[in-house]
Amino acid sequence: MHWLTPDLGRVATVAKGARRANSPFRGKLDLFYEADFSFSRSRRGDLHSLREVSLRQMHPRLRQDLAALQQAAYCTALLEQTTEAETPLPGIHAVFRALLAELTARPARPRTVLAFEAKLLVELGQQPDMTETRLSPAARELYASLEADDFPALATLTPRAEPARELHQFLHGFLIYHLGRIPPGRGEALLSA
Repeated sequence: MHWLTPDLGRVATVAKGARRANSPFRGKLDLFYEADFSFSRSRRGDLHSLREVSLRQMHPRLRQDLAALQQAAYCTALLEQTTEAETPLPGIHAVFRALLAELTARPARPRTVLAFEAKLLVELGQQPDMTETRLSPAARELYASLEADDFPALATLTPRAEPARELHQFLHGFLIYHLGRIPPGRGEALLSA
């Protein structure tokens, strides 16, 4: 089980006995659950023993909406690629929690993924210098909104097709250039919405 925490970053744990019928973890471990948990550190590696879990939020919509699940899965893969294990990530944790809240509250839309990418780039200190790009003024304005506005405010944003397509292609190239590759699933996450 992998966890994203603000203070410890990405943490990997194993839940010993979780499949037993009387396990204290029963019903508490699944994809995109938010929880408070404790673990015992391993002396030999990065896989720690989970001790306790207390659920906060289950995000049930992600189990009912394939498009939202695809977006959450792609964003998770992007996080895993761009961050190191056990490195504090308070800003990235906050952005990811906001993403999950958005995917739970509203239908999946391509701008949600683009906004997550823009916000993640800011947290990583790798945001593009818009004055140095060849993007149209409309695409630059759209990017500025995606980067700065919170997810609920972006729900009312209705970008025109051409600036959105232009920004989609720009971010694709930018991510490949700066990260070496893009994790699988970006196309599905953007098209499924």
